[in-house]
Amino acid sequence: MLLNLILNCLVDSQNFVNLYNMNNKYAVLGGGSWGTAIVKMLCENNNIVNWYVRNEEDVLFIKNKGRNAKYLRSVVFDKSKINPSSSVREIVDNSDIVILAIPSPFLDIELTKIKDLIKDKVLFSALKGVIPVSNLIVSEHLNEFYDISLSKIGIITGPCHAEEVALEKLSYLTVACKNELRGKEMANALKSSYINVKVSNDTMGVEYAAMLKNIYAIIAGICHGLGYGDNFQSVLISNCVREMKKFVYKIYRTNRDINDSEYLGDLLVTCYSSFSRNRTLGNMIGKGYTLKAAISEMSMISEGFYATKNAYKLIETHGNEFNIISSAYQILYENSNPKTTIEKLTEKLD
Repeated sequence: MLLNLILNCLVDSQNFVNLYNMNNKYAVLGGGSWGTAIVKMLCENNNIVNWYVRNEEDVLFIKNKGRNAKYLRSVVFDKSKINPSSSVREIVDNSDIVILAIPSPFLDIELTKIKDLIKDKVLFSALKGVIPVSNLIVSEHLNEFYDISLSKIGIITGPCHAEEVALEKLSYLTVACKNELRGKEMANALKSSYINVKVSNDTMGVEYAAMLKNIYAIIAGICHGLGYGDNFQSVLISNCVREMKKFVYKIYRTNRDINDSEYLGDLLVTCYSSFSRNRTLGNMIGKGYTLKAAISEMSMISEGFYATKNAYKLIETHGNEFNIISSAYQILYENSNPKTTIEKLTEKLD
């Protein structure tokens, strides 16, 4: 009995050492606002963070000034803790755990450069959209086109805006991973006095929910631009929650509570926050901008635009069950009049 207890303690101790192994080398791919925020979080706990930034001028600025020239400029890094480079192969080759924070339309271009290197890495996706060339969420794309086992893929999701991370306002993340130890290790690497992190094993659910909330944020933005008030928005978001629950359940059935922060919380902050680029896109469309003009005026990618097409194709034969997604598709891809489309949508909400 005593021997078994000692052996169990030894096993638990080894798991603890593995779990909190700070010798792992982390890489962040992406020099945008979310990539910058993740680097900031990792720097709180790790000796050095490898950081891929595509533009060499931006890399030199970071090395010299300790700041990103284009995003979250208020964040000042300890230059001894970051290793920025414009060579994605160099960054990945020198890392054990790779976090993907490149906007989804450009991710596959970068992945093709490191196809031979990522086989032996643990990958975490911090994207909130789909890969346009395949119309798949990131984990499915990595599994199908790069033969990466789903057990080596994790998801980092909100509710969390990069701008508030930069200000060190209390924020919450969810790390989803099939491998519990890897998930907990990533959570430990990200958490700090202003970042709380929970761990989930519902990788498929949280990734699809992160995709859907961007679509709903575009619709919420359109309605705001058209002049609908808070009373209507509350009804709209309530319907979004129910639609999200139905959609995710159809894709992957498991025991989940859609009211948890990684689902409902992420949806709420994306639909209501002024930091939300998807809500901003929708707001511009609602105010009369053409889609092309709105996208060209934005400095950041709206993942919801690409996600709308993917989501609609998945539920096309069940369009009557997913009125909000269908409305977004009609406005963004069928050139339907936003005012008329939303008026029709209002009759289907309850």
